[in-house]
Amino acid sequence: MNPTVGKYILLVGLALVLIGAIVYFFGDKLGWLGRLPGDIRVESKNGGGFYFPIVTCIVVSILLNIILALIRRFFG
Repeated sequence: MNPTVGKYILLVGLALVLIGAIVYFFGDKLGWLGRLPGDIRVESKNGGGFYFPIVTCIVVSILLNIILALIRRFFG
């Protein structure tokens, strides 16, 4: 196995630990995430429903792209 694959696996693991720590310690302050204006929510009277957080997905995607671009710039 290539050593760079090991580095990538290590970075992904560290990122997951960091994200987990943020959710664990600041989860009560992240209640707005998933409830942004533009997220689609359809609920029926009998309890069923459909939820698609499209704006949340776009915001998370933009943030991840910025973070990855910074990582590539400083470590690439």
